[in-house]
Amino acid sequence: MKVLVTGGAGFIGAHLVRRLLLEGCSVAILDNFSSQVHAEAQDLPPDLKGHVQLFRGDVRNRELVSRALYEQDVVVHLAAETGTGQSMYEIVKYQDTNIGGTATILDVLMNDKGRNLKKLVVASSRAIYGEGQYRCAQHGSVHPGPRKLDRLLVGKYDPICPVCQSECAPAASSEDCPRCPLSFYGLTKQVQEDMVAMFAQTCGISWYALRYQNVFGPGQSLTNPYTGILAIFSGLARSRTRIQIFEDGNESRDFIYIDDVVEATWRFISEPSDLSGPYNVGTGKRTTVLQVANEIVRYFGNNTPISITGAFRQGDIRHNFADFAKTRAAIGFTPRYEFSEGLGKFLDWAEEQDGHQPGAYQSSLCEMTDRGLLHG
Repeated sequence: MKVLVTGGAGFIGAHLVRRLLLEGCSVAILDNFSSQVHAEAQDLPPDLKGHVQLFRGDVRNRELVSRALYEQDVVVHLAAETGTGQSMYEIVKYQDTNIGGTATILDVLMNDKGRNLKKLVVASSRAIYGEGQYRCAQHGSVHPGPRKLDRLLVGKYDPICPVCQSECAPAASSEDCPRCPLSFYGLTKQVQEDMVAMFAQTCGISWYALRYQNVFGPGQSLTNPYTGILAIFSGLARSRTRIQIFEDGNESRDFIYIDDVVEATWRFISEPSDLSGPYNVGTGKRTTVLQVANEIVRYFGNNTPISITGAFRQGDIRHNFADFAKTRAAIGFTPRYEFSEGLGKFLDWAEEQDGHQPGAYQSSLCEMTDRGLLHG
């Protein structure tokens, strides 16, 4: 099988490429080695050099994409800008990369000869759900819209039922949950999904939009201050810098370990049947941000202070975790790693790295404050 991975030198991409090579695939990588993600590491990891074909450049470069796509069986499209907060002011950047890059791939697929693609897999995100699924004691399953600024300003962080206005409890979001992104990043992922679905069906190929939850593990960027609270918090804890937590610390996410993400992605790549559609890739369990901070500080054992600030970012969601029953039924996938086990593996790795930059995170918060997107 010939597989092209856009963004294949990145966190998820490099782990996936290693798996593809173990499975005997012929692998090509298209990556521009963005400094925000890769910092000074401007080449492939040593264990991948000489084993893959590298197309160095931007996914918006049509001539490069055309060469990279030639005679590929599968494309896994991971290349994207990924910070939800940053997307609310770097609007053109996120539009150009996430939507424009996808459009370039599809344009080549539709118009160039020698394109024998059989399958297109795109990295989507839990961000497309916005707040996702909740349960109201009176009205059952509901889908709250954006949280109201006046409630957030007085410390009322939980979403309310759109019918009776009472606070409601989080529930797992399934793939048929309405898409209601609250960040521009989430909106670009929704558009990507629709683009891929439209043109894959036009071309008669199978397509999969994998709605990854919060992916973490060894190899993720420690220098990118716009994504990955585990990387951010571990850097702060290592330097004994106060960890400042938004809202009341009870906001929660579905953290999934990188090896589980790779396993699910490989199963969709290798699936012989056409099961085209969107699929959640998560654990179905939620962990609060305060739990994350406490476990990281406990690991380093240095009593790094933790502050509950009450601050909040516009575009953030309160809770989200995946219902992955559809994914399990389609490919037999069940996550192997509990959060604590995966976190230990990540922190063992992170402790040996030099890439932590706590100052960059503080600068990113100032950027949002200056634009009126960070309150408190």
